Amino acid sequence: MPEFLHLLTPDEALDRFLKAIPESARIASELIPTQEALNRVLHEPVTAPHPLPPFDRSTHDGYAVRAKDTYGASPGLPAYLNLIGEIHMGVEAELVVGPNQAALIHTGGMIPDGADTVVMIEDTQLVREGEIEVLKPVAVGQNVLMQGEDVKIGDTVLEAGVLIRPQEIGGLMALGVIDIKVARRPRVGILSTGDEIVAPDVEVGPGQVRDINTFTLSALVSRAGGEPVTRGIIPDRYDALLEAAKRAHAEDDIVIITAGSSVSARDITVDVLSALGEPGVLVHGIAIKPGKPTILAVADGVPMIGLPGNPVSALVVAGLFVVPLIKSLTGIERPALVSQVSAQMSVNVASEAGREDYLPVRLHATEDGLKAEPIFGRSNLIFTLVRADGLVRIPPEATGLAAGAEVEVRLL
Repeated sequence: MPEFLHLLTPDEALDRFLKAIPESARIASELIPTQEALNRVLHEPVTAPHPLPPFDRSTHDGYAVRAKDTYGASPGLPAYLNLIGEIHMGVEAELVVGPNQAALIHTGGMIPDGADTVVMIEDTQLVREGEIEVLKPVAVGQNVLMQGEDVKIGDTVLEAGVLIRPQEIGGLMALGVIDIKVARRPRVGILSTGDEIVAPDVEVGPGQVRDINTFTLSALVSRAGGEPVTRGIIPDRYDALLEAAKRAHAEDDIVIITAGSSVSARDITVDVLSALGEPGVLVHGIAIKPGKPTILAVADGVPMIGLPGNPVSALVVAGLFVVPLIKSLTGIERPALVSQVSAQMSVNVASEAGREDYLPVRLHATEDGLKAEPIFGRSNLIFTLVRADGLVRIPPEATGLAAGAEVEVRLL
């Protein structure tokens, strides 16, 4: 029977895995409407076709004036300016502001020729028809967004490899960039194995359990930017799994097989992955809990991952390997940061030295700050994660965490 002879750390395993994936596996580009690009990875830089703002514009309701005409103004000694008209929104300003003149302007309005600042309306008062008092001096450029202050024409506003967020979409729309090249969503084939596994809509019989992993992994893949391809429940037979894996290998960019990665006579995943192409299995066994029997392989350029069947193990390991793999293949250079919060452990927790442990915790707000309460449960109990707010990493050199210890909680 095979054995786990040498367990790699998660970082060592991920490094070995990613280095073995050829450049040809990188995901190709596709042109899509910018408005549909949320959470996609930009594949070519974008330069500004024009400046932003495209013209000098007011940031407040008020009056466009010459700054020098307001110097020394105060409530006791206001500056008197003649009102020459109003700047209309959405059209070019036609007025020209001269000495001791003002033009009514609204937020976003175009600064007219002659004016170099805006005095806010609350710092003025109307004296009589056609004349205002300025009660406070303003400096040149005050309350004005200058042309090109945000972006100059020809500036590279987005580099390739950027993950598109709502603010990137807004910026691109402001520049009139309505289509962009992004990485195609990688197809991730998900195979769930086990004679005891049935679909969620099936009434379970003795010895049967409903499929969880297909659906948790599909959701994780979607959130990470991939396209999940569910390939059904495969029986515990070598020929059946090999046939299904070959189909996924031929059609998908990434292949995930859940269950069948442990060391036993019935665990055939490692044999199937070895049969699909070179270099084959790179890692079988990781110094981590949950998730020790994870398999990482590359078969003729296609990355393949064998995950434990236990739902908690599968989801934790997928977060550590599937998500970075999707980011790498799509060319992301600046991935979104994992949300973390600091907390104190509420109780002592034991751990085995030599492996990384990921402990589900629930967070409680107290007068002394956040407390992390461990949720103890075996790795096949999915509701240990449902009840959890996050995961605490216990490093391999530690034998546990003491009550009151400061920890970083990786939010789920």
